[in-house]
Amino acid sequence: MSRVLVTGADGFIGSHLVEYLVSRGHDVRAFVLYNSFGTLGWLDESPDKVKSSIDVVAGDVRDPRSVRDAMRGCDVVIHLAALIAIPYSYRAPHSYVETNIVGTLNVLEAARDLELTRVLHTSTSEVYGTAQYVPINENHPLVGQSPYSASKIAADQIAFSFYSSFDVPVVIVRPFNTYGPRQSARAVIPTVISQILSGCKRVRLGALSPTRDFNYVKDTVRAFETIASSKVGLGQTYNVGSKYEISIGDTVKEIINIMGASVEIDTDPHRLRPKNSEVERLFADNTRVTSEFDWSPEYSGVDGLRRGLGETIDWFSSTASDAKCFADRYVL
Repeated sequence: MSRVLVTGADGFIGSHLVEYLVSRGHDVRAFVLYNSFGTLGWLDESPDKVKSSIDVVAGDVRDPRSVRDAMRGCDVVIHLAALIAIPYSYRAPHSYVETNIVGTLNVLEAARDLELTRVLHTSTSEVYGTAQYVPINENHPLVGQSPYSASKIAADQIAFSFYSSFDVPVVIVRPFNTYGPRQSARAVIPTVISQILSGCKRVRLGALSPTRDFNYVKDTVRAFETIASSKVGLGQTYNVGSKYEISIGDTVKEIINIMGASVEIDTDPHRLRPKNSEVERLFADNTRVTSEFDWSPEYSGVDGLRRGLGETIDWFSSTASDAKCFADRYVL
C-alpha cells in the first residue's frame, strides 16, 4: 500500500488501526472529523512517533468534496467513519442515514473516480440481527433490528453495488463486537469497568442474557491490515470474530473476578433496547477470513477473552479519573 487513508481515524478502532499501520511501515493519511478545537480524537493520545508519521486531514464524511480531497493521492481506503451508538440511533435515525449511508456513498464515488486499488468498507455483526443459526457465516440473512443496523445494511449493499456495477475494488469487513482500550464507556465492557473503578457497589446494566462474540481490538486491526495488504477478496464479505460465544452476564462475571470486586448487578431500564430491537445472539463463523488470509484471532476462547479484558482493565485503571466521569450517567 503506497498510501492508505483511514476514515474515522480519530475513533476507537480507527486510532488503533492508524498506530498499527504506522508500525507496519505504511504511509498513512488519517481522516478525522473536523472540530473548531483542532483536536484529533484518540489520535491525540497516540505516541509522538505516530503523530509525526501521519498526514492528518480534517473534514466530514458527509461532505463529498471533503472526502474526495482526503482520498486524492491515496491507493487504499479503509472506511471506518460511522455513527455506531445503537441507543442514539433510536433518537436520531436521520443522522445515521446521512453519516453511514451517504458518507459511504461519498467514499465509493471518490474511489471510483480516483481509481483506488482497494476499498475496505467496515460493516458490523449487528446487520445479522438475532442469529437464525450459529455460528453465523457471511451467508446469514441481514436483519435491521435497529436504525443503526439498518443504516449499515444499506451501506453494505451500496458498497457491494459499486463493486458489481462499476468494478470498484470493494471488500466488506464485518467485525463482531470489538472491545479494548479507548472504547466508549457507553459500551458494556467499559461501563462495567468504569463503574467498578469509581467505587460503585451496584453496577447498572441492560440485558444480561444476550450473547456476543467479543473481538479484541488488536485482532480487529490486524485483520484490517492483512486484508488491505492482500490482492484477493474483492467483492467478498469477511466476518472478523473470535469464534467464541459468551453471554453479557458471564462477561460481567469475568470482569468482576479479574478486578477482584464485590458488586451486585442492577437492571437499568434506560439501558434496555426496545423488545424487538435487542439482538439476542451473535456468534461468528470466521472460517472464510482465516482460510483466505494469514489471520486468526490471538485473543480467542475464554483465555483470550480474559487476556483482552485484563489489558482493557489496565488501560481504564491508568485513566481512572476519566472513567469516573462516566460512572454516574449513561451516555448514549
